[in-house]
Amino acid sequence: MIVRKSVYDALDESLRSRAATVATGGKVTTPDEVENFPAAFLAAGDVKMGLLQANTGQILYPKGSDRPPTVEEAWDVAQGERPDFLWTDHKTESRVIAVKYAPGQAVIIAQSMQPQRTTLAKLSVVLLLIGGAGVLLAAIAGTAVARTGLRPVQRLTEATERVANTGDLTPIPVSGDDELARLTHSFNAMLGAVAESQERQRRLVADAGHELRTPLTSMRTNLELLLASERPNSPTLSEEDKREIQSDVRAQIDELTTLIGDLVELAREDAPQVVHEPVDLVEVVERSLDRARRRASNVTFDVQLQPWTLLGDSSALERAVLNLLDNAVKFSPSGSAVRLNVRQVGDGSAVVEVADAGPGIADADLPHVFERFYRSSEARTLPGSGLGLAIVKQVAQRHGGTATAGRAPEGGALFTLRLPGRP
Repeated sequence: MIVRKSVYDALDESLRSRAATVATGGKVTTPDEVENFPAAFLAAGDVKMGLLQANTGQILYPKGSDRPPTVEEAWDVAQGERPDFLWTDHKTESRVIAVKYAPGQAVIIAQSMQPQRTTLAKLSVVLLLIGGAGVLLAAIAGTAVARTGLRPVQRLTEATERVANTGDLTPIPVSGDDELARLTHSFNAMLGAVAESQERQRRLVADAGHELRTPLTSMRTNLELLLASERPNSPTLSEEDKREIQSDVRAQIDELTTLIGDLVELAREDAPQVVHEPVDLVEVVERSLDRARRRASNVTFDVQLQPWTLLGDSSALERAVLNLLDNAVKFSPSGSAVRLNVRQVGDGSAVVEVADAGPGIADADLPHVFERFYRSSEARTLPGSGLGLAIVKQVAQRHGGTATAGRAPEGGALFTLRLPGRP
């Protein structure tokens, strides 16, 4: 549309320029002068020209040329009612202009529009071809870019469908460093977290089943023996044997109760929780110490506490400190002392140290003491589930801290619980 308007505007400007040249040139006053004007000059420029005479109502034009078109407005120009008039004659496909020439006369100049229309037609074809090729190339390029850009999204979709249908948590290959690559990294991290959680659950169930099997089998054997002794014509048990079996059953029930409680606590610690409660660590340690003292009457406690506060779960921290104290009491000889310290270490954290005077931890056992259900050879003859120190480690990690084991200067075991916070 813009090109078309520009072409026709140029044509109109050319007509006006020619008409102005004729109107200001030498005057022709007789019909013979008009009729004898060389028609070849007009034909060469594809132009028709005529002279309107208002007084006679005639139009004069050169011999050998065609009569230019006229309209009523052109006669108005000849009569002096308007200076000029420009129009399109659709019959001859030409653009025509009438301008005042002399009193009672007007010059008409008509130029064919065929060259302009031919040019516009060719240009339309060229633009159509170029535009079509451009659209085709854009479509091809857009399709290629869209497929390349959506390929990571397609992989993510396939991965989510695979996880939903099969439970397969295999990570997705990552390429590039754009937003989709970051999304894939995040999705892989999520898959890794889910896989790790499933593995922890699997190990917990497997280990729990293994640990529960022994006391359940022993308790079942003792109960079947007691029931069998009550049947008619069956060998009877002495009162002393019955008391021993009953004592074993009670001990096994206590062991199962402790084990189930530890499993529930460990499962609760595995669940993600928001930690935001202000906790006074000294109060937590003192409550744990009171409970440990009620359980252990054969040892004393050497306590030194420095103030410390942190954001956390007070009940979980109390359970962790109590587990460390119970572990120290279990391995301490009668009449010995368990050392309990809470002190600042100057790096924005504080440590809870629990040391006993027992046999200590063997070098081979040190890397494994915080594993679930792990029990050293010395601890297998003592009561316990092998989960207490695992709970300590998980509580420490949940609060952004660490739990370590080593040797105390007294010769026994030294457990350290490091926690962030402030004095």
